[in-house]
Amino acid sequence: MNLAVLLEKTAQRVPDHVALRFENRQLSYGELNRRVNKVAGAIKNLGIGPGDRCILMMQTCPEFVVAYYALAKIGAVIIPVNFLYKAHELRYIISDSQPRAFIGMYPYLDEPARVLADFPECAVRIALGVQSDADFISFESLDAPELLETYPASDEDTLAILYTSGTTGAPKGAMLTHKNLYSNAMTVADMRHTEPGDVVIGVLPLYHVFGQTSVMNASIYLGLTLHLFSHFDPGAVLELIEKEKSTLLFAVPTMINRLIAEAEARGLKRSSLRFCISGGASLPVELLKKFEKIFQTKIYEGYGLTECSPVCIENPFGGKTKPGSIGLPIPGFQIRIVDDSGRDVKTGEVGELLVKGPGVMKGYLNKPEETAKTIVDGWLHTGDMARQDEEGYVYIVDRKKDMIIRGGYNVYPREIEEILYRHPDVLEAAVYGVPDADLGEEVAADVVVRDGARVTEEELRKFVKDLVAPYKYPRHIRLVRELPKSHTGKVLKKELRERWVSR
Repeated sequence: MNLAVLLEKTAQRVPDHVALRFENRQLSYGELNRRVNKVAGAIKNLGIGPGDRCILMMQTCPEFVVAYYALAKIGAVIIPVNFLYKAHELRYIISDSQPRAFIGMYPYLDEPARVLADFPECAVRIALGVQSDADFISFESLDAPELLETYPASDEDTLAILYTSGTTGAPKGAMLTHKNLYSNAMTVADMRHTEPGDVVIGVLPLYHVFGQTSVMNASIYLGLTLHLFSHFDPGAVLELIEKEKSTLLFAVPTMINRLIAEAEARGLKRSSLRFCISGGASLPVELLKKFEKIFQTKIYEGYGLTECSPVCIENPFGGKTKPGSIGLPIPGFQIRIVDDSGRDVKTGEVGELLVKGPGVMKGYLNKPEETAKTIVDGWLHTGDMARQDEEGYVYIVDRKKDMIIRGGYNVYPREIEEILYRHPDVLEAAVYGVPDADLGEEVAADVVVRDGARVTEEELRKFVKDLVAPYKYPRHIRLVRELPKSHTGKVLKKELRERWVSR
């Protein structure tokens, strides 16, 4: 089945229901489907067809949704990229993926234009917010007769190539099929109870797989109203939560932290949040408890990765949730936790998390060796260290490559970060290993404190020292103004280590 069928079926079922809201605009499902069909027809007339790759480099807006579904409809392969990428980052992706088309938007065209000049084979170039000229065709001018025939994609046809963040090396293009993406969207949507009047708060960037699956595709499948934000603005999100009758929020921990700070600073008149799904990175338990108390709602923490489309584990909706746990495998998925020899560890022991299910990618583009190392006998090796309790709930301990080995002892940064978050003056914390001539690695922490806080580095060091074994507490603590993060809010520990070494 082609993923575009999700929109077609919903448009038939609820054509007049509001699909998208953005700034001062809104589109019904019928209008959205008609616009997708027109753009699909226009792109097809430009010579783009099944299997052709297209870079989609747009900020979150209704046109992103239109372009995404139009490309899916004609069987093209979508390569969503961050609209803020610079020429260096784009050059790698374009060189690796060899696209035939590019769809972007003003004012984010200077960097791609520099790169596209060296790739004449990417001949179809479209941009939102420009006049058609020799460089770009205006997106607004894409107005062919409606294309009503949808390409009959097979389950194994690639729909999207999503490049991983590259925090441990060069980015890799995860090839996700129509089945990967539509099955994941339908599964997570059906797991949760929603109502037709629910408004989904669209703050996750749509170029990221979490935003595509849990926000865009799942909402379209269910026929919910999706209120899009071009960027995350805590104040604007708070106003929407206060104004609407019923809202749903999908967010990463950084967003949750900033919403807490905003609500504490200005107060919250009322909360319409029925539930919140947190993913993308580990959510500190203290933040989870504080958010639930302030917003009078429930957070269901889950886990996923680009290579899984992305959701594969989540705390069960309406069931037992465990703070600090990412939950249970979602329907269709299986997990294992194994040691370095590939043997299953005992309950409660730490090992690498392996997953298997319908969302697992078909492989990395142009990287058969990387694919073979990552997917073994159908099991995806996540690189995350985890443990499982007696009831099957999974707890992420840390990234396999983030684990610190201090004098032969394993130190898991997340455990230390959780303790730092307990301190009332700590806003954000990142723990990582730094080179040490005697011990191999030493534990270090960069900490952001709240405005007006007077806590010292020594006080924080003692705070942790009193709560953990002697080899675990950070000998090096540095108070910083902010932590370097990826576009999805993940702390870039590789950059923290590099900064340490350079000092």
